[in-house]
Amino acid sequence: MIRVLVAEDHTIVREGIKQLIGLAKDLQVVGEACNGEQLMETLRHTACEVVLLDISMPGVNGLEAIPRIRALSNPPAVLVLSMHDEAQMAARALKIGAAGYATKDSDPALLLTAIRKVAAGGRYIDPDLADRMVFEVGLTDSRPPHAQLSEREFSVFERLVQGEGVNEIAVHLSISSKTVSTHKARLMQKLGSHSVADLVKYAMEHKLV
Repeated sequence: MIRVLVAEDHTIVREGIKQLIGLAKDLQVVGEACNGEQLMETLRHTACEVVLLDISMPGVNGLEAIPRIRALSNPPAVLVLSMHDEAQMAARALKIGAAGYATKDSDPALLLTAIRKVAAGGRYIDPDLADRMVFEVGLTDSRPPHAQLSEREFSVFERLVQGEGVNEIAVHLSISSKTVSTHKARLMQKLGSHSVADLVKYAMEHKLV
């Protein structure tokens, strides 16, 4: 039996996923979480083979949670579930330790296949996305500017775009405001932005929000 923990902040989506997994005889939902902090807490006392992880949860988001999950003594495989069929986002998630990346509009049967595959130690990428990743994230010069951001810069970027201030970001990421300001300055330079409004515009143009 493959035990799955569902981390998703939208109740309707979470219930739908639980029902879907419930139909499979070899899969079982053993826990759920609606934000990153709750996920890490649940993982401390719930054994599972796979974490189905929504990438855009409040608090500690999916990308930030991946390294923390991988650092556990007996880490489950992480299958990212995202609204974004963004090749850059998928590449970033896989690079920092996710075993798979599925999008919320993919075929439900494919999601079950993905869970089984990562539970067995394999990798899974949404088929439509895999094709695009080869071209978009390949060793070409056409990589968008945000592909150059470090993980931490990307986290700060995401939070700035969502309207969080420097001090608020510092609390969420457990770093100093000064460090956040440094990341902010660097990421704005890399993205050629001069204000948070520019960042929001950039995020919308690249479908990052």
